[in-house]
Amino acid sequence: MLKVGIVGGRGLSTIAGFQNRPELCEVSAICDIDGGVLDDAVKKHGIPRSYRIFDDMLDSDIDAVVIATPMHCHVPMAIQALERGLHVLSEVTAGVTIDELWWLIEAVEKSKKTYMFAENYCYIPQNAVIKAMVNDGLFGKVYFGEGEYIHNVLSLVSRSGFGMPTWRKYWQLGKRGCFYPTHSVGPVAQWFEGDSIKSVMTCSSGQNVAEIEGLRQDDTTLTMCRLESGGLVKIRVDCMSPRPHNMSYYSLQGTKGCYEAPRGLGDEHKIWLEASGDGDNRKWAPLSDYYDKYLPERYKNATEKQKQSGHWGGDFFLVDDFLDAVINGKKPAIDVYDACEWTAVGLLSELSVTNGGRAIDMPRFRPGTPLSEQIIKL
Repeated sequence: MLKVGIVGGRGLSTIAGFQNRPELCEVSAICDIDGGVLDDAVKKHGIPRSYRIFDDMLDSDIDAVVIATPMHCHVPMAIQALERGLHVLSEVTAGVTIDELWWLIEAVEKSKKTYMFAENYCYIPQNAVIKAMVNDGLFGKVYFGEGEYIHNVLSLVSRSGFGMPTWRKYWQLGKRGCFYPTHSVGPVAQWFEGDSIKSVMTCSSGQNVAEIEGLRQDDTTLTMCRLESGGLVKIRVDCMSPRPHNMSYYSLQGTKGCYEAPRGLGDEHKIWLEASGDGDNRKWAPLSDYYDKYLPERYKNATEKQKQSGHWGGDFFLVDDFLDAVINGKKPAIDVYDACEWTAVGLLSELSVTNGGRAIDMPRFRPGTPLSEQIIKL
């Protein structure tokens, strides 16, 4: 029986996934600095033990840990857990500096334990459908994709009722560039399976809303990721502009078809394929027309409770893959090398945007990378 500990109340979004597999695992501990969060979790979910100090939870009898703390805590906590022989499911982003990413890779390789990146947007049902269709060749050769994360988080910059700044003021809106890329990059990267990011180039609209709010982050950033294959991925991140949210827009273009997610006001997921046979009279079709064939069976069989576990059901399905990797020794669906490459898009974008949109080469995150190749080329 795998005993799981959760650090950070945000990690409770995964609990439906773990509690759905009582024959394999149990959530036996939770850790948070907020005593109210702990009390609520124990009462609502029946978690037997609670901790205020992370080391104390690590010293208990848990086998794996879900890390859902502020992003600057992810790597230190992951390394602590790995060094104690625990498996790790880590929230996004993987880390906050390039050096941290190398430390994380080294810790994972040394520990021989499972590290999986909890990028739940890869598990949005429609993104899974597109991945299956790409794998079936319906798009031909894919050469352009895009992702957008538009989510005004200004209300989260200070602690409600106290006026004190939260970590988001510094580690998110206190940085320049595409600080939160993985929700956008991850799903698109999986559609370009076997490819990798060669370089990153970011431009911004400057500080308009940010100047009013006294923040350093750019109002909107556009990041271009050039792939090794020559393909192009465009990422927009905007967490301040006054407008409706659109946290899960994607598109994909291939030689035989294209896809676009909704942008709002009654729009829906839509697709056009050369195989539809409509010649020059090209018309969109609902993506749902392809669900019967391409929606993975586990999505079709999911209960309403599982679908509502968070992020369109993504928080439930990623737990399934994490358990499969830990218990059956499989390669994680999103491993540490994916985590570091997708995270590095944001870190390199900081260099790019502060140097006039200069293209910055992506380091090669791969097993056993020698120290001499752990560099950023300018």
